[in-house]
Amino acid sequence: MKKITTSIVMCSFLAVLPVLSAVAQTPEQWRERLTVLAENPKRGAAHLHRNQYRNPVDTLMFFGLEPQMSVLELWPVRGWYTEIIAPFVKDQGQLTIAHFRQDGVNNLDERSAFWARLSARLEQRIIQQADEFGDVGRVALDPPNFIPVLAPDQFDMILSFRNVHIWHQRGQLLATMQTLFDVLKPGGTFGMVEHRAARVTDLTSYAVEGYTDEAFLISVAERVGFQLVASSEINANPKDTKDYTKGVYTLPPTLALGLENRDAYLAIGESDRMTLKFVKPLEQE
Repeated sequence: MKKITTSIVMCSFLAVLPVLSAVAQTPEQWRERLTVLAENPKRGAAHLHRNQYRNPVDTLMFFGLEPQMSVLELWPVRGWYTEIIAPFVKDQGQLTIAHFRQDGVNNLDERSAFWARLSARLEQRIIQQADEFGDVGRVALDPPNFIPVLAPDQFDMILSFRNVHIWHQRGQLLATMQTLFDVLKPGGTFGMVEHRAARVTDLTSYAVEGYTDEAFLISVAERVGFQLVASSEINANPKDTKDYTKGVYTLPPTLALGLENRDAYLAIGESDRMTLKFVKPLEQE
């Protein structure tokens, strides 16, 4: 009987050990893990090259990503950030991606159809590489709505990387922000990276295609109830003059002008970006 009791105690200890290890992890250990994932050669040379512009480790640490969180990533397209976030949270948390609608109903323009095809490829990749990505939830974001409809107050963190300008161009920004606010838990974080328009004065800005005014974007988020708690220059690029023929798409990685001034645009790098951290208040008015 004594041996059986000892065995039970030992088994119980071993069962609890992973939980204790997870609790004992520190932000520095999270940073180390994110760094390994961001620099994983499996991501491919093109994705690794963009680390210098997108600063994924510093950005995700700034937003406060933790491995036990329930995270919603909006319009991941090729999965550049998904490759990092999914493995990071798969053991203790949950990643859900809200991709482009793929049934063709609202993909009437060529750009939307292209994004939908990329979203379908990412879905297949997640399924085929389940050991790496984990059990990733998948819904569609057809601004301002999720398909299927998501329950309110269910995510610890929502992340949007370079999507907001599209919602704004289509007149869907305010309504989409409200939808995001509704599905985020009270106390949860909404992290946003977006192409930043050039400021002319304290009250005006100059925005070509793809760029959004930072003050305006903050005001829209605050209008639906978000509170701005921090901003960062992690993804700033002072070389970006923001006055190009085809807007932000002139710069890499799109390089919309092809060979025209290609070397100059490559030397500039990717766009100047705002990095904003909002929270949903615990107590709502």
